[in-house]
Amino acid sequence: MIFVVNTIILNDTSIELEGYKEAMEDGLHKIWIEFKVSSEDYHDITTLLYKGVFDVKVLEKGISFKGDIQEYSTSITNLYEKGQVGDFRLCLRELKN
Repeated sequence: MIFVVNTIILNDTSIELEGYKEAMEDGLHKIWIEFKVSSEDYHDITTLLYKGVFDVKVLEKGISFKGDIQEYSTSITNLYEKGQVGDFRLCLRELKN
């Protein structure tokens, strides 16, 4: 069965996804996501990401865990200019309890 994941929730913030991949590593979840960020949402998203540790929920897959960012990249570093859109990529790793 193929699941298409369109949304992830990080700390109560819903993010619409362009790409999603998951794996298990040492019994813990690892999720790679890609999403677009507009200049209008840039401040809110980067403020969220700077928190570093998140309650991660993938409702479409029934996945929920406490995780952190293992990898992070973006296609553009200055989204303060109006009308810009950047591609963000994250790898989220489940934390051991």
